[in-house]
Amino acid sequence: MREGAQLKQAGTASRYEVFHTDCPARDVVDHITSRWGVWVLISLRRSDLRFYELRDSIQGISEKMLAQTLRALVQDGLVRREVEPTTPPQVTYGLTEFGQDVGQPLTDLFDRITQRLTPPSAE
Repeated sequence: MREGAQLKQAGTASRYEVFHTDCPARDVVDHITSRWGVWVLISLRRSDLRFYELRDSIQGISEKMLAQTLRALVQDGLVRREVEPTTPPQVTYGLTEFGQDVGQPLTDLFDRITQRLTPPSAE
């Protein structure tokens, strides 16, 4: 059985062979599940944010990594980038409809994990 054949055998009408290394859907999944991709999507779930607001909402991310992650997520169609023609330009990021669809299960997962964790002890 060749890789990805299980998709067709399972009766799915998928356009992509997600088990193939050259599948474009794998790149999108890699960007979402990268070290910072999930956190960007979760941070943008409630409202649009400017670059520095987004950076401040995700502790530990460098400006370089945030810029790279945003660039990939914008290219994948998950995040939209809006530039206001001011001096200096104001750039705002928000989730596209696709980003909201993908981000909702991530938010649900995040909520389930945090609900199951033992609360931190007060010392």
